Amino acid sequence: MNTSQSSATTRLLSLDALRGFDMMWIISGEIIFHALAKASNVPLFGWMSDQLHHSTWNGFTFYDMIFPLFIFIAGVSMPYSLGKQLENQMEGNLQKAKKNIYRSLVKRTLILIICGMVVNGLLKWNDYEHTRFASVLGRIALSGFFAGIIFLNSKLRTQLIWFFGLLLGYWTIMMLIPVPGHGAGVLTPEGNLAGYIDRLFLPGKLHRIVYDPEGLLSTIPAICTSLLGVFTGRFLRMSAPKWTILRKSMVILVVGILLLALGMLWNNVFPVNKPMWTSSFVCVAGGWSLILLFVFYFVIDVVGLKKWSMPFVWIGMNSILIYMAAHGVVNFESTASFLFGGLIKNAPELWQPVWLGVGILLVQLALLYFLYKKKWFLKV
Repeated sequence: MNTSQSSATTRLLSLDALRGFDMMWIISGEIIFHALAKASNVPLFGWMSDQLHHSTWNGFTFYDMIFPLFIFIAGVSMPYSLGKQLENQMEGNLQKAKKNIYRSLVKRTLILIICGMVVNGLLKWNDYEHTRFASVLGRIALSGFFAGIIFLNSKLRTQLIWFFGLLLGYWTIMMLIPVPGHGAGVLTPEGNLAGYIDRLFLPGKLHRIVYDPEGLLSTIPAICTSLLGVFTGRFLRMSAPKWTILRKSMVILVVGILLLALGMLWNNVFPVNKPMWTSSFVCVAGGWSLILLFVFYFVIDVVGLKKWSMPFVWIGMNSILIYMAAHGVVNFESTASFLFGGLIKNAPELWQPVWLGVGILLVQLALLYFLYKKKWFLKV
């Protein structure tokens, strides 16, 4: 067990693995476990299949955590990527370095927003009213952009003020500003303020008709999800002798549990809700994100067990590429059917979707392994 190794300058394998674990569920993992639940009638698989659906409105499932976990991980990466660019710079060079970073942040944000619209079908163009402009990648872009601006221009104390200020401010306006025809503090799909803002100002088609889960106002608390990752990344980069990686892992676990408890308490007055990205949702999702990071960090970086995680690393190192490929750019199901169709047809009919899902995952892993060995990574 390595308890003293500094992670201030090294790349965290555990973070890449956690990103890949997160992405795996939405590229093929959910297909496998939904099929397993139907084929096996095993209660565990049935429960896992239920967890791989979003909550209808209020509530929290594992599937609700996948998106905020990705934003959190992007935030953790920020002190590593941006911090290295700012370190050891003289005053004049520091300003120049910041300008370069701002330029990169704007470029990354615009590219991700456009990629998100492409995933939504922008290139199929079915007129303005039927085109959805909000997207998962767009929210990742905007939350990371504003968190990056806060990180670059403030000390930790001010960043914490931003974090709690945005969460409390969002709670306040969602509860106190009235929506015409509904009133104030009505947290229904039709009556909540975030949905109303989407109907007024969000261009194109709304994903849920009366609101969009990646809408405008609900992006504000998503910035806090990214900031929570920034705080974690800053902490992991600390190189003080007393902060061994074992001690860091324990702190991450404790803070995760405390944040989870805070979110469940807040749920009593501001429900945990992913479509509105409520402040309590930020805390609950953030708590689980920290707990999952603890598991991966402890096993991979502290204990040193790494080989098992490599398939997740292959996914995590090209997460944006595989996300776009699996969501309309590449038909992995057809490829898997072409390669493994003969074998799959020999399986019992009820189990064929399970093996098809496994085949899809194998094709994706083969592609990602090839890209990993070639060191070809889509970086935005």
